[in-house]
Amino acid sequence: MKILALDSSGLVASVAVVEDDGINSSLLAEYTVNYKKTHSQTLLPMLDEIARMIELDLNTIDAIAVAAGPGSFTGLRIGSATAKGLGLALGKPLVHIPTVDALAYNLYGTERVICPLMDARRNQVYTGIYEFRDNQLCAIEPQMAVGIEVIAEKLRTLGREVIFLGDGVPVFRKVLTEELMAGMEFSFAPAHLNKQRAGAVAALAVSYVREGKTESATDHRPEYLRPSQAERERAEKEVLLKKEKEQGKPDGQVCES
Repeated sequence: MKILALDSSGLVASVAVVEDDGINSSLLAEYTVNYKKTHSQTLLPMLDEIARMIELDLNTIDAIAVAAGPGSFTGLRIGSATAKGLGLALGKPLVHIPTVDALAYNLYGTERVICPLMDARRNQVYTGIYEFRDNQLCAIEPQMAVGIEVIAEKLRTLGREVIFLGDGVPVFRKVLTEELMAGMEFSFAPAHLNKQRAGAVAALAVSYVREGKTESATDHRPEYLRPSQAERERAEKEVLLKKEKEQGKPDGQVCES
C-alpha cells in the first residue's frame, strides 16, 4: 500500500509518501517548508519534486491522505482542493485525517500526555489531549477550538506530565510557563517535531485505510470546527440589522452614537 499525504493546515506546507507492506511502513519521501509563501505556490511544486526524486507514478498510489482540519481556512481549502483534484483525476480514495491528531502523532511512543496547540487567533487554540496506549494514538480530549485557559485547566485536572507542540507554542509559551502550568511537569517538543508533517499524516492514514476509513473525493469536506471570520462578521451584521428592525429603524440607517 502506498499513500500520498498533504498537509497545508497551518504555516507549514508538507507532502509525503509512505509505503506499507502489511508489516513495515517506510517513509519514501517528505518535503516540508515553513516559509513565507502561500500554499498555493508551494504544494503542487513540492509534489512534483517528490514524484521526480523517487520516480513515483501517481497512478500507483492507493490513497491520498489530507490534514482535513481544523486549521487555517485558506490552507485547508488549498489542501482539500488539491487532494480532491488528485483523487478525482486518479480515481483514488481520500483519507480524512484530523489535523490535531496528526500533529500529536509526531510524538509517537512518548509516555507523556501530548497537547498540540495551533494558534486559532482571538486568544483561542485548536487543540486536544492525547496519549499512546499499546502503540495506538488515543484521544483523551478530541480536537477542539477553545481558549488557552480552558485547555490548561483540563491538563491540570489530569495531573500528568505534558509535552506541547505546534505553532501555538511560541504564541502561548510565556503564559503557559508563567501562569497556567505552575506546579506541573511539562515540556515543549524540539524543532524537528513541533510542526505539522505530512509524514505523520501518511503514517496515521495507514491504519485508517486498514480499517476502511476512506471517503470519495466528491464527498470530502474540510473540518473547520468554528466559523470563518467572514461568517462571524456576517452573523454579527445580521444580528445588528435584526435589532435595528425591532427598534423601528429602516435598513441601512446609521445609528447615532
